[in-house]
Amino acid sequence: MRFLDAEFVQGFIRMADDGWKQGWHERNGGNLSYRVKEEEVKSVKENFGQGEWKPIGTNVPDLAGEYFLVTGSGKYFRNVIQKPEDSVGMIELDDQGRNYRIVWGLTGGGKPTSELPSHLMNHEVKKLSTDGRYRVIYHAHTTNVIALTFVLPLKDEVFTRELWEMATECPVVFPAGIGVVPWMVPGGREIAVATSKLMEKYDVAIWAHHGMFAAGEDFDLTFGLMHTVEKSAEILVKMLSMQPAKMQTITPEDFRNLAKDFHVDLPERFLYEK
Repeated sequence: MRFLDAEFVQGFIRMADDGWKQGWHERNGGNLSYRVKEEEVKSVKENFGQGEWKPIGTNVPDLAGEYFLVTGSGKYFRNVIQKPEDSVGMIELDDQGRNYRIVWGLTGGGKPTSELPSHLMNHEVKKLSTDGRYRVIYHAHTTNVIALTFVLPLKDEVFTRELWEMATECPVVFPAGIGVVPWMVPGGREIAVATSKLMEKYDVAIWAHHGMFAAGEDFDLTFGLMHTVEKSAEILVKMLSMQPAKMQTITPEDFRNLAKDFHVDLPERFLYEK
């Protein structure tokens, strides 16, 4: 099978293009990665080359030998749909999870996203905590979420509660809540470690003054999660611009009733009285 004809590759390209169309990926902002299934690897392996092994910048032993489809460092999401072989690459990890090599794409000397350590450390956390179900990690520069990190306390409880209150679907879509990482230099091990700790509890982490990091089972669920959080943030930004004090809202007891009807578990620490 031609590499670009594979369904998982087409899904990856579509998600990148959807993010661009939302306005979340100015210039070379944001990155996307997908942990490829074994049968998917086999279906396109005839297209592979063998690049030079290079250090990941972290150690992910539980991902040893796995393959990932990733966006490239310095590449623009707007170009993924037009020049996927230049903007996207398939990488293979070695048998210790310390090094990677490019087996397809990123032509002309391209490299995987500079935030590869964050992606792989979070893939490892999600693989272990979900019995391998989670395969997508997505980072985007979501405008309204970023704006809120300048005016709300950088606390999990505050961001979760405020965003839950903006749209009834939110506690159903992300019932575990949202984690918040204070500002850190992107692309390094420090922010990767901080994010992976939050991903042990949540599927979404907000990077203060930078964007959002989301994890999910497939492209639709992960994009839908990011989209839901950002839309809720947009509603909150609009509400605060009209009137900082809410005239009415969803109460803690309302959330408990919602959880009962939708069969989700909402942690009580988010249902505090204001």
